[in-house]
Amino acid sequence: MAADLRALIVDDEPLAVERLQILCAQAEGVALGGTAADGEAALRMVEALSPDLLLLDIAMPGMSGIEVAAAIEKMAVRPAVVFCTAFDHFAVAAFDVAAVDYLLKPVTPERLAKAIGRVREKAAGPVETPAPSAWTEEFWISHRAEMVRVAAIDIDRIEAERDYMRLWMGQRSFLLHQTISELERRLDPEKFIRLHRSTIVRRDFIAKLKHDGLGVWHAVLDDGAEVRIGRTYHAAAREMMGR
Repeated sequence: MAADLRALIVDDEPLAVERLQILCAQAEGVALGGTAADGEAALRMVEALSPDLLLLDIAMPGMSGIEVAAAIEKMAVRPAVVFCTAFDHFAVAAFDVAAVDYLLKPVTPERLAKAIGRVREKAAGPVETPAPSAWTEEFWISHRAEMVRVAAIDIDRIEAERDYMRLWMGQRSFLLHQTISELERRLDPEKFIRLHRSTIVRRDFIAKLKHDGLGVWHAVLDDGAEVRIGRTYHAAAREMMGR
């Protein structure tokens, strides 16, 4: 039987701390090691107690949860971080820190159990930690009162819809509140290419390129969809063809 995960709750709201304490007491395989009401105290307790899991609020006075997670990444021994917050818009900032999960308040027993499972899966992985990528490898997206993890490599194409980006994975799609220029900056250019001011496509999802004889080029995707290539992006498309 796996050993209990030693958890530390970090939240400045007493009611939120009390709820998480109850959930941890009810959860299988979790032992509560303590609580902290601010980021500075949390870092001291991490150093002293070496917990396995940090249930971390984001909006706190002083250090934010994002800043706490960034500081933990520099430690030799790092607990797994699970964000617990009432606001989904912090998910964009959470891209830059290695969080295992992102839970929206009020946290349910089911979502906490799922997060604990992810922490155990990560702990059971390879001992060697791969070098961090310069590119975003996953996105946290608000969907139906929870945060959904989407791996970047699973995204077929991205289409702009007003102030949102629609991320397509087969027949499923999710809306992300971010600009297409910011997404382009975060995605690995070896794997993704921008073909239009409102469209980014995964390179290996492009089946062929064709033109209409009048100078307009289209990318035909593996699912049969066609994406018009904007004139600004003709050079990138030609480079992809080795021309």
